[in-house]
Amino acid sequence: MTVTFDPDVSHTLDLWDYRRRVHDIYRKMREGRPGEETWAAWRAARDLLFGEHPQSPIEDRGGFDGLNYFAYDPEWRTLARFIPVDNEPEVIGTSDEGTARFVKTGTLHFAVKGNQASLDVLWLDAYGGGVFLPFRDATNGETTYGGGRYLLDTVKGADLGHSGDQVILDFNYAYHPSCVHSPRWSCPLAPPANRLGFAVSAGERLAPGQPASTGT
Repeated sequence: MTVTFDPDVSHTLDLWDYRRRVHDIYRKMREGRPGEETWAAWRAARDLLFGEHPQSPIEDRGGFDGLNYFAYDPEWRTLARFIPVDNEPEVIGTSDEGTARFVKTGTLHFAVKGNQASLDVLWLDAYGGGVFLPFRDATNGETTYGGGRYLLDTVKGADLGHSGDQVILDFNYAYHPSCVHSPRWSCPLAPPANRLGFAVSAGERLAPGQPASTGT
C-alpha cells in the first residue's frame, strides 16, 4: 500500500516529531549525572537534530557542522528559588517586530558566579500553557544574539527539573532562538526585566561571522 501525505499534514507530523525529540533530549539530561559528559551528550543530540531534521531552523543543513558554544563551566549551574506572583499579563516583542502574549507567573532568585540576580518566569498565554524563561546579558550583540537566549521552554520540553520551589538553572544549556539561524522563524525576545547585568559566558554562542542582530 502506498501512503501519500498532504504537504500541510507532513509539516504537522514533522513538527510533532521534532518536539518529541527535544522532549527526549531533555529527559535524558534530567536522568543523567550533572556535568560536562551529560552536557556534551546534549550538544551532540542537538547537532544531530539540527543537522538532519526537516524542522531544523538551519537553512543549509548540508554545510552544517555543529552549533557553537562557550566552554563548559560547572559554576554556571545553580538553584533558583521560585517566588510566585499574582498573574500579570505580559506582551513581549518578537524577532519579526510582532508581539507574543505571556503571563508573568513568578520570579526566580539566584546567585551564580558571584552575582545575585533574578529573572521573571513567563507562562505561555495559550491552551496548555508552559513555562518560558528568556534572558539577556552582557554578551548580547557581540558573542551572542542581541535579542537574548532561552533557558527554559517547557512547551518544547526544555528544562532540567525542579524540586519544591528550587528550580535548576544551568546556563551551560542556554540556547539561541531559532530566528538566529533563519528569518523564517519568529521568536519571542527577552523582555527588559530579564536583562542580567553581567556576561553569561556559557551556553550557545554565535558562529564566527554570524550576525548578532540586536533584536530590540
